[in-house]
Amino acid sequence: MNYCRRATLVALLLALLPGPTRAAEPPLDAATVLSTIDRGVAYLKQAQSSKGRWDELPTYAGGTTALCTLALLDAGVEPSDPVITKALAYLRTLEPEKTYVTALQTMVLATADPDRDRILIQRNVEWLEANQIKEGDKSGAWSYPGASGDNSNAQFALLGLYEAQRVGAVVQDDTWRRALDYWRRTQNPDGSWGYLPGWPGSGSMTCAGIGAVEIASAAIDEGDARVVGGVVQCCVPHERNDSIDRAVAWLSTQFSVRRNPGPAGMGQQFHLYYLYGVERAGRLTANRFFGDHDWYREGTGYLVDAQDPLSHYWVGGMHQESNPHIGSPLALLFLAKGRWPTLMAKLKHGPGDDWDNHRRDAMHLTREVEKAWKMPLTYQVIDPQKAEVEDLLQAPVLYLSGSKTPDLTALAPKLRDYVDRGGFIFIESCCGESRGWRTGVERLVEAMFPEPEYRLRQLRPAHPLWKMERIVRPESEYVGKLWAVEYGCRTCVVMCDADLSCYWELDRPGRAEKYPAKVRERIEDAATIGLNVLAYATGREPKGKEQSLELAPPPDAISDAGDRGVFQVAKLSHGGGCDDAPGALANLLRAAAQGDTKLRVEVLDELISAGDARLFERPMAFMHGRHTFRFTAAERRNLKQYLERGGTLLADSICASNEFTAAFRKEIAAALPGASLERIPADDPLLTRDFGGYSLERVELRDPQPVGDNEPLAAKNKRVEPQLEGIRIGDRWAVVFSQYDLSCALEQHVAIECRGYSKEDAARIGLNVMLYVINQ
Repeated sequence: MNYCRRATLVALLLALLPGPTRAAEPPLDAATVLSTIDRGVAYLKQAQSSKGRWDELPTYAGGTTALCTLALLDAGVEPSDPVITKALAYLRTLEPEKTYVTALQTMVLATADPDRDRILIQRNVEWLEANQIKEGDKSGAWSYPGASGDNSNAQFALLGLYEAQRVGAVVQDDTWRRALDYWRRTQNPDGSWGYLPGWPGSGSMTCAGIGAVEIASAAIDEGDARVVGGVVQCCVPHERNDSIDRAVAWLSTQFSVRRNPGPAGMGQQFHLYYLYGVERAGRLTANRFFGDHDWYREGTGYLVDAQDPLSHYWVGGMHQESNPHIGSPLALLFLAKGRWPTLMAKLKHGPGDDWDNHRRDAMHLTREVEKAWKMPLTYQVIDPQKAEVEDLLQAPVLYLSGSKTPDLTALAPKLRDYVDRGGFIFIESCCGESRGWRTGVERLVEAMFPEPEYRLRQLRPAHPLWKMERIVRPESEYVGKLWAVEYGCRTCVVMCDADLSCYWELDRPGRAEKYPAKVRERIEDAATIGLNVLAYATGREPKGKEQSLELAPPPDAISDAGDRGVFQVAKLSHGGGCDDAPGALANLLRAAAQGDTKLRVEVLDELISAGDARLFERPMAFMHGRHTFRFTAAERRNLKQYLERGGTLLADSICASNEFTAAFRKEIAAALPGASLERIPADDPLLTRDFGGYSLERVELRDPQPVGDNEPLAAKNKRVEPQLEGIRIGDRWAVVFSQYDLSCALEQHVAIECRGYSKEDAARIGLNVMLYVINQ
């Protein structure tokens, strides 16, 4: 039997006219950030000389060119672009002589075409290793080269080695150990670092220390999972070194994006160099905040405003940064790398560190996904107790790990709101099977979903997760260990009863190939599960961080709505899955409130029958489903009168369900004898800007492709005319129907096996229909 919870969604129509023009700076939104990056890229491109170079600093031949090239590559310029190919041709001729230049050259070669330049990259690694200081109080540091090491050269040497190792170069463990010992040994008592050991701390050098310690420790720490005598040991007890925690605490109290924190007079020195370090410190430690400061939002706001309005370069206040060929790439590196999409957020929970038994699990899984999708990605660690739903939504997946009995029910309302807005929750049980952990998770699910139909159930054999990106081996130990909550038209929670994080932790660069074959096989299985879940949850399209910078609706969006006109939308109940995408209409109305249309919304709970007299109080009705259904004779009569008296019905088949499409065609024909659905032309006013909406002559349609039993799922996205049908009554469309999915997309979930419109175009179609009804 199909049970539908009752929901009435009331859209409050306000402010269709554009608001007052902003007299000051433009809003900090995604389009502004991307255009700022594009202008910075254009400036650097036109500043390149015909020889493929940028103005070099004396005695540092190639340094500025390498810095500009690196910034362009990280900003998305392809290695095949003529500007990059000319720069690479020059950079490949350089012999290693200076630490800064060699490190930057290595970073460029590792980013552009590492397979081609593998020999040069390894040559540079060996040069950097040979020039590391190995004796005395500066042991583990680097200089220009020379004996007097400093923290700036030491930082860049490690960055070069880090990028080289990421693409397969061999770096000796002793190099990492000396570097790690140096940085930990020279940290100031207050947690900061200065340019030289013992000097007062500065923001730029403290960020350098955070990055250096994180890079070196990740390279050589034994980790929280090990293979001893061919046997895997998971959840190995560990002691936390507090170097990074103390440095982050110092930076949090001193944080600013308008100056380089430190001694008096430091503020404008190395300011953009400091911001480049902030991005790295935030990304490598998975911190979105330093104290109460959202470093990406604040830094981006500053750099957008600081870009020269005419030439589109950046300059700092003093030293080399006064050269726009130095200041501009540093600013671009912050903006471009800082916007890397967040793949997932690892949730802190409970007392102690049970949430973090494998400290580098998320890092290693993120790297695996980066390789598979060929895109740069990052992850975050977030405390859900302190975060708002909007903070959680910056990550498309929340990752929850543990082994002890958790008390998570207080998070249930927040996590339900997160899921209702398109979020996905990935849970795993580590350190061996734990009944206590599973019990706590089941309680969380029950608290999130009071509706009894939403419970953890074993993942069905035909679920896309088994072959979303890679095929899960039938012999895998994870078969039979996955459980899921099916919510509406999608899976929104997946739990694994077997340890995944242990094997993600083991998957370390340069180590995994040394394990026994059986262990490598289990690591591959765990990576496949993680990759498949993340591909399903994100549609392989995680959004850049700049997407979170869209302006929120004004705080009075609802409070003053009662004294203006009320536009109400009725959601119809029926037996074919009337609420299988429960967040679809609510999200459409939120989009109306936040988008260009500036509609204001209020969501109430109730769902009404097509035969209910209250239907006539609402100018628009909405319905969707995925199964066959029937209206009663009374419901058909009532719906007919509603449509003939001026009402409008918008309907769609969830994931292009053939069952629902056939039932809808039959029932609407029975309700309106003699009328039939006809194609709505792409140039019809309904699909244009005539009523204040969007031009929809071409939209993006996702079309799943047939695959064999042992092939990963695939879909083709194509630009087409909208495939909408309608029934006219008089001179207006009284019924608008889409046989392709709108509702799953409106739930902010793109399932690769779901034939339908993109999230953006589904919302635009819905908004155009609403505006069409308003203006009739």
